[in-house]
Amino acid sequence: MESEKNLKGSKVELNDVKKPIRSGKLRIMDCSCFGSSDYDHPTVEKVDEDGNVDMKSSNSGGLKQHSPTHLVVMVNGLIGSAQNWRFAAKQFFKKYPKDLIVHCSQCNSALATLDGIDVMGSRLADEVRSVIERHPNLQKISFIGHSLGGLIARYAIAKLYTDDYTNQVCQLNGDCKSVASDDLSSEHVSNGKIAGLEPINFITVATPHLGSRGCKQVPMFCGLKGLEKVGFYTSGILKRTGRHVYLKDKPNGRPPLLVQMANDTEELKFISALQSFKRQVVYANVLSDHLVGWSTSSIRLQSELPKRKNLERSDRYPHILKEGAANMTNQEVSTNSHTNRHKSKTATMEETMIKGLSKVKWERVDVSFKGSKQRYFAHNTIQVNTPWMNSDGADVIQHMVDNFLV
Repeated sequence: MESEKNLKGSKVELNDVKKPIRSGKLRIMDCSCFGSSDYDHPTVEKVDEDGNVDMKSSNSGGLKQHSPTHLVVMVNGLIGSAQNWRFAAKQFFKKYPKDLIVHCSQCNSALATLDGIDVMGSRLADEVRSVIERHPNLQKISFIGHSLGGLIARYAIAKLYTDDYTNQVCQLNGDCKSVASDDLSSEHVSNGKIAGLEPINFITVATPHLGSRGCKQVPMFCGLKGLEKVGFYTSGILKRTGRHVYLKDKPNGRPPLLVQMANDTEELKFISALQSFKRQVVYANVLSDHLVGWSTSSIRLQSELPKRKNLERSDRYPHILKEGAANMTNQEVSTNSHTNRHKSKTATMEETMIKGLSKVKWERVDVSFKGSKQRYFAHNTIQVNTPWMNSDGADVIQHMVDNFLV
C-alpha cells in the first residue's frame, strides 16, 4: 500500500494530504496515540479499553528497542474529536519517528465540549496522567490545541503544574495543609514541570484566547454591534462552554473564567504553567476565519494588528505571513497607549487578559488563505481538519512540525 510506504521516510510530502487513508493497517490514524519503532514503521501493539492505540516496534530480531521520551498531546475544538488531528499527527510522526508519542485527546469530543472549559480541562489533565502512566520512559511534554482546544489545554496545564508543585511542597513540609498560595512562587517557573515532565512546546491554532465577546471577535457577525449582541444573548445554546467563551460567567462573584486564566490565581497557576514551556506559539488566521477573529487568536487588540497590505508571504510556506512584518513583541503590546479607546466592560476585560497573557513570550504566526478556494473554511483549513477539504493548510502544519522543539 503506497501510504504505508510513505510512513517509512522522514520527508513529509505536502501532497500526501490529498491521498486520504481509508483502510488497512493505517486505520491507526483514526485512533489516539502514535509512537515509534527502530525501523520508522509503526505497527499496532495494543488497543486499550478506551480506544487508545500505542504505536511500538514490531521488531523481534533482538535489536534494542528505542522508547520515545516526548509526549505530544493534541486537543480538538468545539464539537470536534481526536480524528480532527489525524493528518497533523501523521506529519509529526513522520518527521520525528523515534522521538515522539503523539496522543490525540479523546476525553472531550462531540457534545462533551459543551461542558465548560474547567470541566474539560480537568478531564484532559486526568487523561494526560493516564497516558503518562502507560509510558514510563517519558521525559518531555508538549501541547497543541485547535480553537477551543487551546483554552482546554491552558486549563489542563495549570492544573497539572499546580498539582505537581503542591505535591513537591507537601513532601518538603510533610504537611499539605501548610501549603499557602505564596508557596507557589515565581522562582518555581524556571524548573516547573507538567505532570512530572519537562514542558517544551505549547501551541494553539485559531484559539479564542480573549473570548468571543466584543468587536470582530467572531467575524461572522461582521463587527456589527447588533449581530454581536444576538451572538452574546444566544450563546446559551453552547451551554456552559458558551458562557465561558462569551465571558458571561460570574463564579461566586469573581471575574469570568477566561479573565482569571490570564493570571495566576490562588487555586491554579495559569501563567506560571504557560511560562514553564520553552516555546509558546499562537497560529492565527488573518482573515476568512468566520468563528475566531485575528485579534483574539493572536492575543492582540484590534488597534495593534498590523496592516494586512504590509504583510508578505513566506517563500517556503505559502500561507504563512513573514514573521518580521506580522509579529509584535509583548513589550509593544503592553506599552501601547489606548487613552482614546472607549473603556466598555468588554474592553476592560480584554485589556486585562492581554496584559496578563503578555507575561508569556508568545511567538505569533499569522496565516492567510487569501486566494485559496478553501479560504471560506479557514478555521478548519489551518488545522487540516478534513484532508480532502482542507488540504491547503498542509504548509501550516509543516511549519509547525519544522519549528517544533524535540
